[in-house]
Amino acid sequence: MEHRTRKYRGGVGLLLAAGVLLTGCSGADSGDGKATSDQRRAGAPAPAYTGGGTDGAKNDDGGADRLKETAPPDYLSTFALDVDTASYGYARRTLADGRLPGAETVRPEEFVNSFRQGYHRPEGNGFSVSVDGARAAGEEDGWSLVRVGLATKSAPTTGERPPAALTFVVDVSGSMNSPDRLGLVRTSLGILTDELRDDDSISLVTFSDEAETVLPMTRLAGHRSKIRDAVDSLEPAASTNVGAGIERGYEEAVEGRRKGVNNRVVLLSDALANTGDTKADDILERIDSARREYGITLFGVGVGSDYGDAFMEQLTNKGDGHTTYIADEEQARKVFVDQLPAHLELTARDAKAQVAFDRGNVEKFRLIGYEDRKVADEDFRDDTVDGGEVGPGHTVTALYAVRLRDGASGHVATATVRWLDPKTREPHEKTGSVATGAITGKLWDGRSTRLQVTAVAAYFAENLRGTSLPGAPDLGELADRAEKLATTTEDVSVTKLADAITRADRLKGGAGDGGGDPGEGEMG
Repeated sequence: MEHRTRKYRGGVGLLLAAGVLLTGCSGADSGDGKATSDQRRAGAPAPAYTGGGTDGAKNDDGGADRLKETAPPDYLSTFALDVDTASYGYARRTLADGRLPGAETVRPEEFVNSFRQGYHRPEGNGFSVSVDGARAAGEEDGWSLVRVGLATKSAPTTGERPPAALTFVVDVSGSMNSPDRLGLVRTSLGILTDELRDDDSISLVTFSDEAETVLPMTRLAGHRSKIRDAVDSLEPAASTNVGAGIERGYEEAVEGRRKGVNNRVVLLSDALANTGDTKADDILERIDSARREYGITLFGVGVGSDYGDAFMEQLTNKGDGHTTYIADEEQARKVFVDQLPAHLELTARDAKAQVAFDRGNVEKFRLIGYEDRKVADEDFRDDTVDGGEVGPGHTVTALYAVRLRDGASGHVATATVRWLDPKTREPHEKTGSVATGAITGKLWDGRSTRLQVTAVAAYFAENLRGTSLPGAPDLGELADRAEKLATTTEDVSVTKLADAITRADRLKGGAGDGGGDPGEGEMG
């Protein structure tokens, strides 16, 4: 297997000004790679699809089309897929503690991806592609939100998923000595021990200043009491040598690996590294062969009111995995029971998305979030460039602020997702597009409640970062919108979003934010 490197463009995006209240309409899912008649008339830029790029990609629908036309570089947006949600979980925990989260810990895509979207799901491996959006209510400047939605097949039940071989790497350093850290980790592992099947396996590694194997890879069948005793024995020690823990964890995972099962390393930590290697690149380099040769991915579970968010994200992004955050037993059950198959199984490796905007109809656009997941446009079909790993039951949403040109009509954007089959490494692509007619309805009180929830989450994240989006309400109005949506959707997660926004509004004292308005093309 070739060594993969991720290439990123851009930094934190320039900010937008102007008002925009947006709306939801359903966009088209066009998986056959063909340009529509509206696109052809508008001269729309569509992602080039030559049936393979670097290695013979096949369209899921078996299309033999060869789209040769492509957008100028500044009208393309390319990024690696991301299913992390830790940023939103940590923000909620921080607000509950009476503090505003640091702007550097707020990643809007993780706020957005924390909520159900209602996208159509495909039957097999791979993705469905949905594109919709909304126009700013009462605005005359052409601003809209465009939502690109990618969904994998539904997650299997516990009985249907393949067996798992999980190596838990547990931080037992001094900073973990509290009920909401090591205590919560013990509770979480106890929940998981009850949830796993008899044909699953667990190994347990701990680390403080050094790493230790507490339990070698052990089948659950007939050994649950032994595993619970090992979990109950976890006690805090000294400093935090994350590097030693991950290295030992991968050694155990390789030694105990099983063919035909989901082999994964799960790191549970507050990620406050202070001993040994404290750089993600250096740590991952030492276990690179295990990652590449055996395909063992890294799942990070963050805990604690003081949490090394950036460090954990770097580890999991570059360790072919993802991260989440738990603050209490309820969230632990959600991660280790309700969402367990999605965290263990892969349906797509090295997944990337590219959105081509129509220069004739779009004046400027900005991808909301994903700053540290951006990929050079020319690397979209280079399968040696790292993408994201995605499991069943996941959705990935990319939200764009888009300003249309005066008189815009027809094609607005074409979105393409490319991924590798996790077993064969064969590349596949799926495409969807959207036209002006699908992004001109009302946002608030419009027919797409899930698009409204997406907008609320994005507006909230941008406010916490001290930036703004076109049409962003103040936090008080945003909380009211969230409360109304919680009633409409009967979704408790939206109720919790409304509570978090209300807490932030109180802490900020109702202050608002503004932004600048740069020129044409991509605003990065």
